Amino acid sequence: MAAADPPPPAADDSSPTVTAQRLIGRVALITGGASGIGESIARLFHKHGAKICIADLQDNLGQKLCESLGGETNACYCHCDVTEEYDVSHAVDYAVEKFGTLDVMVNNAGITGPPCPDIRSCDLSTFEKVFDINVKGTFLGMKHAARIMIPSKKGSIVSLCSVASTIGGLGPHAYTGSKHAVLGLTRNVAAELGLHGIRVNCVSPYAVATGLALAHLPEEERTEDAYDGFRAYVKQKANLVGPELTANDVANAVLFLASDEARYISGDNLMVDGGFTCVKNTLGVFR
Repeated sequence: MAAADPPPPAADDSSPTVTAQRLIGRVALITGGASGIGESIARLFHKHGAKICIADLQDNLGQKLCESLGGETNACYCHCDVTEEYDVSHAVDYAVEKFGTLDVMVNNAGITGPPCPDIRSCDLSTFEKVFDINVKGTFLGMKHAARIMIPSKKGSIVSLCSVASTIGGLGPHAYTGSKHAVLGLTRNVAAELGLHGIRVNCVSPYAVATGLALAHLPEEERTEDAYDGFRAYVKQKANLVGPELTANDVANAVLFLASDEARYISGDNLMVDGGFTCVKNTLGVFR
């Protein structure tokens, strides 16, 4: 006689319910959220039901973005210099004051710094500025988000990193060093905050044609032709042929890590680079 079929596995009640809106009821603080990738993250989070606090130095852009997201019931703006601990602490407290809690912290504020192909001519003050914004700013965001999240025993911290977090030769020394540091911070803080049910991750995109990409140029030289030249260059160097990486692609990765769909992912560096950092095609084997 044939053996009876095994009973079906018990239902997993811990699986998150997938809905059209993945951040309903959540409160998110986004540094550098007034433009570029940060703006895309803010708009996508809002679309998925989150209340948004935007922390930035670009007051006009930040206020206009909040208005476009429905005003004070959905979004608020806080002037914030991420290199100043008081500002970051105040931004976190402001988000909590406006919306009651903090569920998601996105450390997006960052700069690349000007090109410097010769270390002998690199300016120390520029090096320190890049580290202050990219590393110190991320650390302060993690620190003050943890202050709110630890008592709640939950939360998600996502920091914007870069393909320059894993390999050299993709940017100025200060930028590459700072992004390696952000990755190290992410892993170390994940080790601590995992004990409190808080997830800590980062996203590392390939080159995206935002204002940050051409920030080293004088404003009058940041023309559409300059952006077209940037896009053509990074497309030529990319591994994945076809789609162009956009700020929305990066925002989608941040959304995933912020949501319950990534509920058991922590300490990860999610590469959004079309395989750029894991392949080397210079020998032309597949060309």
